[in-house]
Amino acid sequence: MDDCKPTDTQMSTNTKLDIDDSGIKAGYHVYIGLWYPKGASFELLSYSNLDFAGCRVERKSTSGDCYLLGRSLVSWLSKKQNCISLSTAEAEYIAAGSCCTQILYIKVKLSRVPLLCDNESAVKLTNNLVQHSRTKHIDIRHHFIRDHIAKGDIQLRNVGTKEQLADIFTKNLDESTFHRLRSELNVLDVRTIM
Repeated sequence: MDDCKPTDTQMSTNTKLDIDDSGIKAGYHVYIGLWYPKGASFELLSYSNLDFAGCRVERKSTSGDCYLLGRSLVSWLSKKQNCISLSTAEAEYIAAGSCCTQILYIKVKLSRVPLLCDNESAVKLTNNLVQHSRTKHIDIRHHFIRDHIAKGDIQLRNVGTKEQLADIFTKNLDESTFHRLRSELNVLDVRTIM
């Protein structure tokens, strides 16, 4: 390790991962600590985002979601989508539908849980019940989010890209953005608390 070049960012923001069947499997390590401040609010808030067609092999998108009670992270997801999307709006719509299922699983007696998405087209597609020619190919299983919006279970809203906390689960970030989002999620660097 004498000749190594240390860096704070684990990976370049331009790096895309590919399948490496001969690669070494990652081991279990403690990387982060979660912090739940005393007296925090009990409002459930969710963020949904994706890396469009980020898989270079299959061209599938990677969804990333995070769920907070107040400002405390309680659940998160980073997963390659099961289907190939033809647009970012479609991929974000699918990610929001997946996020909706987790909200329904988490929520107890909460209503109109905010689901924040940084794709305005996906938000409009979800809130507009009219079937458009550009969306007729989207599988019916992804449209169930509309039903839950109509029932008042969730409220899909647009969030600015800079306020999209789920970016940390979908993209390689520069160091300052990574640290800012990690702080927003109340995730602590274990090295600083040990």
